[in-house]
Amino acid sequence: MWSRINESPTHTTLCSKLCYAIGGAPYQITGCAIGFFLQIYLLDVALLDPFYASIILFVGRAWDAITDPTVGFLVSRSPWTRFGRMMPWILLSTPFAALSYFLIWYVPSVDQGKAVWYLIFYCSFQTLQTCFHVPYSALTMFISTDQKERDSATAYRMTVEVLGTLIGTAVQGQIVGMASAPCISAGEDLNSTDLQVASMGNFTEPRVSLQHLRNAYMIASGVICSIYVVCAMVLFFGVKEQKETCRVRTEPMSFFQGIRMVMGHGPYFKLVMGFLFTSLAFMFLEGNFALFCSYTLGFRDDFQNILLVIMLSATLAIPFWQWFLTKFGKKTAVYIGTTSVVPFLVSVVLVPSNLIVTYIVSFAAGVSVAAAFLLPWSMLPDVVDDFKIKNPDSQGHEAIFYSFYVFFTKFASGVSLGVSTLSLDFAGYVTRGCKQPAEVDLTLKILVSPAPIVSIIIGLLIFISYPITEEIRQGNSKLLNEQR
Repeated sequence: MWSRINESPTHTTLCSKLCYAIGGAPYQITGCAIGFFLQIYLLDVALLDPFYASIILFVGRAWDAITDPTVGFLVSRSPWTRFGRMMPWILLSTPFAALSYFLIWYVPSVDQGKAVWYLIFYCSFQTLQTCFHVPYSALTMFISTDQKERDSATAYRMTVEVLGTLIGTAVQGQIVGMASAPCISAGEDLNSTDLQVASMGNFTEPRVSLQHLRNAYMIASGVICSIYVVCAMVLFFGVKEQKETCRVRTEPMSFFQGIRMVMGHGPYFKLVMGFLFTSLAFMFLEGNFALFCSYTLGFRDDFQNILLVIMLSATLAIPFWQWFLTKFGKKTAVYIGTTSVVPFLVSVVLVPSNLIVTYIVSFAAGVSVAAAFLLPWSMLPDVVDDFKIKNPDSQGHEAIFYSFYVFFTKFASGVSLGVSTLSLDFAGYVTRGCKQPAEVDLTLKILVSPAPIVSIIIGLLIFISYPITEEIRQGNSKLLNEQR
């Protein structure tokens, strides 16, 4: 087995780095598809009331956020096996996660209980994906004991993960985009009951078109599920999980002791809080961009291509940001990378609707999206190393650190989706309407521009007090190497 434990630290091969990076694709592919398309799917395809859609999106993300520290705690207490401590979690969760994901995009034949259906399978998928992603994230600390090797592997991972968002956007967007998606003109009443009645002649074509759209979503989810399983197998068979034999692992602690431990470490707390708000900014943008393009900008048939341009730009920009943080430091990269999106958030709202201009702005904004992907995962190993230096008698808690970071990012996602959908409901959102009320247009503009900008400003203010400079990071690395 390729994934057996390596008993001594070794140089991480290019093949191992690539296999490790490929393992990050499922999380981003499914996350991108859900982030960009689930809201519009629940509203315009499953035909749920906006209030119920907001409950599903918020509760699903809140539940997902709760499971992250729980799984992190369980992983930290897991025994080592011949496959490692992380790999069994990844392997066993994969098939069930794929099945749950597929059922999210299936529309039940009955209207009663439809909201419960989506809530159950959305929460199930998030739980199972957490069982994959938390161990995978913590695996960064076990692919090598060398910080440069870990940073290099993280760069490969971020490149593949951004490529995963590109794949997720392309698969979901292009397959769904090929299906006809009829809208409702003012005065029509095309509810979910009408869609099931073939005998009503005036509604036959919209009924068929909506069914085609639903089939397209299921086809796209089937393709994504296949990619999910393949990537998990590449990770399992291609990566050796290394065990640090030079340190004695401390006794397992309780769940609440773990919470106090990670949140009591100052650099970690400041890093997580900073990225909580910057992540919230991009979550607002991600969750509402499809609706913004479709209704406010009027690009109903082009929004999936606009999303594709953003993800393509982000994929191409990852090597640049890896060079930038190496050259100028990670904290500088946070400020430059995060603020670079602000001019484009302003222009996409203020500049009159123009498809060419929107493509240009989207490509430029993708550069900042790349920084948002790369920097958190590049900086997390630094605070874990800092904790090891300051707490030499407390080891083996990497999964807890990573799980709480994932907890806060998912909490930000839940807040953004819940607030966004409820705001649209209050503004008078019309399900599958060809046009929306002026209040909805204003709400969408606020959700994709002022709200993200305010979140970015708060996050960057928190980063001012982040204490780990390049000098401290290099000093920690030297001390750890000496201890090993």
